[in-house]
Amino acid sequence: MNVILERSKRFCGYLVGIVFFVSGVFKLMDPVGSGLIVEEYFRFLHVGFLDFLSKPAAIFLSMAESLVGAALVTGLWRRVVAIVTMSMMGLFLLISAVLVIFNPVMDCGCFGEAVHLTHMQTLVKNLVLSALCCASFFPFSALGRPKKRKYVAFSLVSAALVFFGIYSLLYIPVVDFTDYSASARLAVSDRHSDGHPAAEDEYAAVFVYEKNGRTREFTLENLPDSTWTFVSAETVRVKPGKRSDESIVSLPVIDSMGESHDRLASGHRVMVVSVYSPETMPMRKWKALSEYLQSAADNGFRPLLLAAASPEAGAALLDSMEGYGGIDMEFMRSVLYYSDYKTLITMNRSNGGATFFSDGFLVRKWSFRSLPHSDRMSELGVEDPTEALLSYGTVGNLFFQAFFLLCFAVMLLL
Repeated sequence: MNVILERSKRFCGYLVGIVFFVSGVFKLMDPVGSGLIVEEYFRFLHVGFLDFLSKPAAIFLSMAESLVGAALVTGLWRRVVAIVTMSMMGLFLLISAVLVIFNPVMDCGCFGEAVHLTHMQTLVKNLVLSALCCASFFPFSALGRPKKRKYVAFSLVSAALVFFGIYSLLYIPVVDFTDYSASARLAVSDRHSDGHPAAEDEYAAVFVYEKNGRTREFTLENLPDSTWTFVSAETVRVKPGKRSDESIVSLPVIDSMGESHDRLASGHRVMVVSVYSPETMPMRKWKALSEYLQSAADNGFRPLLLAAASPEAGAALLDSMEGYGGIDMEFMRSVLYYSDYKTLITMNRSNGGATFFSDGFLVRKWSFRSLPHSDRMSELGVEDPTEALLSYGTVGNLFFQAFFLLCFAVMLLL
């Protein structure tokens, strides 16, 4: 009877540990996106002055959640880990209950961009996990002892998590769960994979307003009164065209006069460099991006530089580049356009990252630290974009799957 009870308790601990580990790794894989979620929580809790801590806090919480999950699966330090887990679950329950009550327009971020849950689904998930925790941890006197080799397993998985976290900080996510993933199609594109034009998608303008710490979405026909404060506006697809399985995205492109040129990115072989925080990027990086865009142009690409700034701020930025020296200003003025912050940080998580579009389809992405060299750019200029798309998605998925399988194999089998 005691053996059955102990194994049942360990099984419940396994389940909680797996959820913690998977949730932490998904968020650790995308520190920029996780930072945006923490930033939303700060604003919801009226502590927006802590925004500068959003990304470090997201990394710390993601790593802590992953390590707690690994400790639960391996069964180490059971009493301490039980107390830490119950404390975390108590915090998660409190936050999810508050989200259900106030129902803000935000995502819980439990699994990063991989899985989106409603506030009620999040609360139910946390209630189930809390019940499993109670079944696994109480009574404390029956927690048992781990095998010594599990300390080695935990150490190996911890090292793998640190490596994975550092990689994610330096580069873009190995698997992209956003709408701007490989093979996504620009809404203005005329090309379709089946060779036939799809039915026109229908779009609607959505306006976000804030009042008393709560945000709501309104349509153009149902705008709020003057007591609400305007936050942002975006265009959303309300009715998909023929190929509803496609990820159809928009990429606003505005010139220095405020005129729209959205079709620029939908041409044949377009290399888009996006900078979502131009005010924080040093001039040496601007010079490197200028040289990269010139190399792209030399290899048959249409170069396009998109900055999340107003045309006025862009003019000041160009003046700063001119004062820095060593940058072809005529070329930079010809390729610099403007877009919105949310689109650019969603499209490419690297501030100064490159995204390759061909005939309106997103082929692949690079972070600033991994921009393709001249020889690779030359190859991309002549090879079939479909080959680059397939290899890009396959390598990232295989790496991520191998990482998960290795971690679980070490934790469960060692």
